[in-house]
Amino acid sequence: MNSHQHAALIIVGHGSTVNPDSSAPTHLHADAIRQRGIFREVACCFWKEEPNMREVFEMVDSDVIYIVPNFISEGYFCQQVLPRELRLDGPVTHRDGKTIYYCDPVGIHPNMTRLILQRADEVAPGVPRDRTSLVIVGHGTSLNENSTKAIQDQVALIRGGHYGFAEVIDTYMEEAPFVAEWAKLTTSPDVVIVPFFIADGLHSFQDIPVLLGMREEIGAALSESGVFHHNPHQLQGRLLYYSGAIGTEPHMADVILDQVNDFDIKHRISSQFTVRGSPLNDTLAAWLQQGRDSIGEIAIATNADGSFSLCHIADRDQDGLQVHHAAHDALFIARNDASGAFRPLHSAPTLNRGWRLDLATLDELRLALDFFYPAALGMAHALEQGKLASVPLREVLGRQTGMYRFANNITDDQAHAMIGKCCANTKCLRRILWPLTTSQPMANEAASKTQPNHDSNAIPLLCIEACTHIVSAARKVARESFEAAQPKSAD
Repeated sequence: MNSHQHAALIIVGHGSTVNPDSSAPTHLHADAIRQRGIFREVACCFWKEEPNMREVFEMVDSDVIYIVPNFISEGYFCQQVLPRELRLDGPVTHRDGKTIYYCDPVGIHPNMTRLILQRADEVAPGVPRDRTSLVIVGHGTSLNENSTKAIQDQVALIRGGHYGFAEVIDTYMEEAPFVAEWAKLTTSPDVVIVPFFIADGLHSFQDIPVLLGMREEIGAALSESGVFHHNPHQLQGRLLYYSGAIGTEPHMADVILDQVNDFDIKHRISSQFTVRGSPLNDTLAAWLQQGRDSIGEIAIATNADGSFSLCHIADRDQDGLQVHHAAHDALFIARNDASGAFRPLHSAPTLNRGWRLDLATLDELRLALDFFYPAALGMAHALEQGKLASVPLREVLGRQTGMYRFANNITDDQAHAMIGKCCANTKCLRRILWPLTTSQPMANEAASKTQPNHDSNAIPLLCIEACTHIVSAARKVARESFEAAQPKSAD
């Protein structure tokens, strides 16, 4: 494998505004790769979480960037949504002095076969393969015919590899052959179900168990009710072994690197490179020298030995705080609020208190701050350099597809009112830099959010593009307006 000490790796996941399960494997694989020191920088971005696919480029210094989609199939998202949001021209994109390599999604790599076999053996230890049906479950969708290809390819590889299973079949949640018909599709006394998903979200925790008959109706997810992975399950005269999502397998980090290696081979990428300094590190050090000692709800202290300590700004000079020592701990500190609820918006003023994070180096400080407030340092640096570009709201809404394509039907007045409500400082600490259109600034309730709202000694939190929460709110307003305009029924 080529050396990548000059390059950044960005792993793209789906994410969720509901719970952290969707993004957790992507963060774990990124951390595993980061600890190996293969890349100069490793970052994540998401479709439904922070940082988004426009902001993430502000997080990395490297002039060479590899992007690996942590997605199962080469379908709708990887072929349409991700290239659009990441502003890619194809496998190789040259932009703003950077070279960006767009690799294939992890789910289509041949080495996924090894992970499926390993997961099947782990979930059903000691069960003979020759009396076992292996069922690989996918989502299925009509949006792109390639969405099922990755699973069908794995089924063919396992069948052709003569790994000893009595039968190997593919099933889906939303298209035939349906996973709900597993008992009709299989004949063996033992059945192993492996969800071919990236994360243990609602599909693998909740929807599929209902379709399998493990639960009678949708209620609390199995992960919450405490019975997930209690194998085997006796159903319809069989023993059913239910696995967690394949994407949670720790060796997925190796598959991510395999996709990078395959990209280098396919596109004949040379390992020759030049490593330059880190403008982001230099800027962060300069800010600290200038006395900037806070960002959002976090206080930054520079200690006498050159190390750093972070805490909630309301906990300055407080004793008895729970002490952490790893930059990655910031991800978990920021994940939930004081009530334990998931915080999908990192810039919401709901950061938990009662902790202190001690960090030895500037690199660790930068990484931790990027976990607390993704891309905030990079955006503040780019703004100072005059290089930070924002995206008008109408452009963001106009590029939406699927169920969100009607979001741009909101009126200007509705947009301003919505932003004033959804982006108020009681809900988000960022300052909005984007206008309504290229020639129309924010007005009315939204205008105040475009003004600086941070202390002079603070690193600002900036917003260069409407987030997924705004897009969802715009869709809701547009839908309600449409329904209100419909003629009333005579009944």
